[in-house]
Amino acid sequence: MLNLIRNEQMKIYRRLRTWILSGLLIAIVVLAALFSHSGYSANEEWKTRAAESIEHNQKELENPDVPAKFKQQMREDIALQQYMLDHNYPPTDNTLWGGTLSAAGLIIMVTLFTVIIAGDMVAGEFTWGTIKLLLIRPASRAKILLSKYLTTLLFAATLLIVMFITSLIVNGFLYGFQNLSLPHLTVNAAGQVQEGNMLVYVFATYGLKLIELVMIVTMAFMISTVFRSSSLAIGLSIFIMFAGQIITLLLMRYSWGKYFLFANTDLTPYLEGQPLAEGMTLGFSITVLLFYFLLFNVLSWEIFRRRDVAA
Repeated sequence: MLNLIRNEQMKIYRRLRTWILSGLLIAIVVLAALFSHSGYSANEEWKTRAAESIEHNQKELENPDVPAKFKQQMREDIALQQYMLDHNYPPTDNTLWGGTLSAAGLIIMVTLFTVIIAGDMVAGEFTWGTIKLLLIRPASRAKILLSKYLTTLLFAATLLIVMFITSLIVNGFLYGFQNLSLPHLTVNAAGQVQEGNMLVYVFATYGLKLIELVMIVTMAFMISTVFRSSSLAIGLSIFIMFAGQIITLLLMRYSWGKYFLFANTDLTPYLEGQPLAEGMTLGFSITVLLFYFLLFNVLSWEIFRRRDVAA
């Protein structure tokens, strides 16, 4: 199995396309960090803005026309802002952690680049006519398919690590490393501010994004197994990847829309306690994702196992 994975890794990294995609990802992360930093001011203006925000929210709390839900949000915001002022904690956006968290939104680029690779993993063998040479090896079809799938996930993990490290270093130089120990602040049900580990929160954010990445890549890998044309597999995978969110918005008006794959791939809203729709929980989304994960892999295995490659 290790030899098969090593062979698939060599196929990926021997191609110029792989290095172009990797370089493009690094360039995008750097440019995004520079653009985000362009309006940054390294002074104490945030304290003035925080005090003004507290004063504004306190006045709004006296307004009887403001809904109770918004008043609760204002109380939490007041507690956070006052805690930051008391402990001299600058806003996360003004630190390297803010830039690193913002880079989590660029995981869509990691997903896109991995989908391009995943869409070519099996279909490419048919396109180039190398599938017969692959199947005459003593390894079973199950091991061959598994090695390709694991190689795809390893490539995705490599890109994600490269993106995270690049973002952390670039934002560290832009904002400075002095706020490396800054805590992650949350407000509990009693209205008290609690300090958490910022690195754990960042890893949790990236980890939940990684689940979304794995699901989309697994879908693209399944499509690559279904079609013999790599260009068709890649094109269809990218189309579904981008059209999925639009379809989700259309389906969420129906009660059964929450069972749609792309309604559950982004788990980060659960970190803030704000699910996409009422009745959805983290456990529900994980269950739905597990169903699709098993479905995609069973389809990949059955199609690859039954496919006639004599033609």
